[in-house]
Amino acid sequence: MHYISNSVTDAIRHIYVHIPFCARICPYCAFYKELLDRAQTQRFCEALLSELRQQTQDRHLLPSTIYFGGGTPTALTTAQLEFLLGGFRDQLDLSELIEWAMEANPGSVSARKAGLLQRFGINRISLGIQSWDDDLLKLLGREHNAKQGKESFAIFRDAGFSNINVDLMFGLPGQTMPQWQSTLERTVSLTPEHISTYCLTYEEDTEFFLRHARGEFRQNSDADAEFFEMTMSILKAAGYEHYEISNHARPGFRSGHNRAYWSGSNYLGIGPSAFSTVGMTRWQNIADFRRYADAVLCGRSAIGSVEQLTPEMKRAEKIALSLRTLDGAPAKLLEPFPNETREFVRLGLLRKRRNNFILTRTGKPLADSVAEAFV
Repeated sequence: MHYISNSVTDAIRHIYVHIPFCARICPYCAFYKELLDRAQTQRFCEALLSELRQQTQDRHLLPSTIYFGGGTPTALTTAQLEFLLGGFRDQLDLSELIEWAMEANPGSVSARKAGLLQRFGINRISLGIQSWDDDLLKLLGREHNAKQGKESFAIFRDAGFSNINVDLMFGLPGQTMPQWQSTLERTVSLTPEHISTYCLTYEEDTEFFLRHARGEFRQNSDADAEFFEMTMSILKAAGYEHYEISNHARPGFRSGHNRAYWSGSNYLGIGPSAFSTVGMTRWQNIADFRRYADAVLCGRSAIGSVEQLTPEMKRAEKIALSLRTLDGAPAKLLEPFPNETREFVRLGLLRKRRNNFILTRTGKPLADSVAEAFV
C-alpha cells in the first residue's frame, strides 16, 4: 500500500468522511452522490473502514473534529451506522475529539437512529431543511416536507442533541422575500445553535444548471443581495453571530470543522471523491463508490488525482477563505496588493481592524468578487 509521502510529522486533526448515497438526487446539488442502493451500502461501509485502517498505518491521526457529509449519511441503516461508527471508535484515538458532526436529511431520520448517533459520540447535527415552504421543497427535489422537517428537528432535540445546525437556501427560482423571511423566522423559533444560509448557485452537471442555460431559471444578483441583507438583519437580531459569510452561530457554537478548513489546517478525506490537503499536497479520492470500494478492499490506493500546491496558491486560498470570516485576512497577506486593498477601503468594502482587513457590511455580499482581486 503506497500513499503520498509527506514531510509533515504533526498529527492530522481533521477528518472528513464522504457518504454519497441519497434517497433522491436533488437537481441543484453538484457534490458527488448516487441513488441509494441497499445492495451496495454494507460493502461500502467496509471499504470506508478499510481506507481508515490504511490511513492510520501511514499517518498519525489524532482528530479534534470529524465530519460525516454527503450525500446523506443518515440514509444508511441504523445497523450500518452502528457498524461504521463503531469502526471509527475502535480505530482512532478520540481522546482529543471535540466535534463529531453528521449531516442528516429529514426524510431519513428516526428516533432510533438519532439515539444511536448520540450513544456513539456524534455531538453535532447538520440538518438539511433548506426551506419551510412545501412548494419550494418540491422544486428543490427534497424528499421531505416542512412538517417532516420540524419533526426531525424535534427528534434530535429529544435524543439529547444540544448542537444542531439548520441548512437553508435562498435565491431559489420564484422565491419571494416574504417566503425567505418566514423561513428565517420559523428557523429562529426552533432555537438551533447554528444556521447556515446558502445562496443557490447553478453548478455544472446539475439539472438546475441546464434549466438556467435554457432560460427557465434566472439569477438575480440584486434580489440575492436583498435576501442576504435580510438574513444578516434577522439572525443578528435573534442573537446569532455572523462569523462567516454563510454561517451564523450562537456564542460558543461555531463549526470547529469548517473553521479548520478556513484557516488552512491539514485535513484528511475518507471515502469516494473526498479531498485531502496535507502540507503542500492535495489529492482527491476516486469519485465512484464502486471503483473506490474495489480499490480499497483489494489493498490499492483510493486516490484518483494529486495536485502539488504552490506558495502562491496557498496564499490565494488563505486570503479568499479568511476574508469570508469575521476575523478577516491578515494585513501581511495583502501587502503584495496595495492598490487593490486601498481601492476596496475607499469603496467601503474593506476596513482595517487591528492587524487584519475585514469585509464591511456592504462588502460581505461581494466577498467572492473582492477575493478574486487578490488571486
